Amino acid sequence: MRGWFVAGTDTGVGKTYCCELLIGQLVAEAKNVAAFKPVASGATVLDGKVRNDDALRLMRAANSGLHYEDINPYCFADPISPHWAAAKAGMIIDIPRLAIHIHAKARGADFTIVEGVGGWYAPLTENETAADLAQALGLPVILVVGLRVGCLNHALLTADAIVSSGALLAGWIGNVIDPDYGNVAETEAYLTPRLGAPYLGIVPYGPSDAALKAGLRLELGKLK
Repeated sequence: MRGWFVAGTDTGVGKTYCCELLIGQLVAEAKNVAAFKPVASGATVLDGKVRNDDALRLMRAANSGLHYEDINPYCFADPISPHWAAAKAGMIIDIPRLAIHIHAKARGADFTIVEGVGGWYAPLTENETAADLAQALGLPVILVVGLRVGCLNHALLTADAIVSSGALLAGWIGNVIDPDYGNVAETEAYLTPRLGAPYLGIVPYGPSDAALKAGLRLELGKLK
C-alpha cells in the first residue's frame, strides 16, 4: 500500500483540507486515490445515517469509488474523544481490524491517504491512540502544522512523538489557521531543519476551498 497517514499537531489544524489538496493533486495527475477517515467523532444525521463532514469531503475528493462505510468505518455523533464516543455507543475501536479493512479496500489504488483523528496521541481505546493506528497501517506520516502562536512547540513535540513511535515522518505542511499569524516564512525556516522532514508547502489563511480553487500545489516530489 503506497500513500501517507496525515497527522496533525492538534484538532482543528486543517488535516482534512490538506488531505483534499493531496488527493486533488494526485487525481489531477491521473492517479487512482483511495481516501480514509477511519475514526471520526462529531457527525450529523443525513437520510437517517450518521455522517461525518470530513469523511464526506474525502469521499468527494477521491476517485476510488469507495462507499462511505468503507471510508469511515467508525463514525460517532458526539464531538468528543473517540474512545469516549465509542464507549458511549457501546463499541470498542478495533485497530487491527481497521488496518486489515483499509489494506483490503485500498487494493488497486495508486495512492492511499489516511486522515488521523485529533493529534498524534488522540485516544482511540483505553490503551491505544492514533499513533497505534498509524503504526498498524505502516504508512509514512505527513504532519499538518497549524500555524498560530505556539505552533513551533506543538510541531516539535509532535514530530518527536512520531519518530519515537517508530513511524517515518515523510514531510510537513504548514496551514495558516490564525489570520494574524505573521511569521510564516520564519516558521518554515525554523522548523524544516529541526523536524528532519521536507517542507511541502504553506496553505494560506482563507475560506476552506480557497487553496483548492487557486490550484495550490504541494511539493510532493520531496516526500520521503
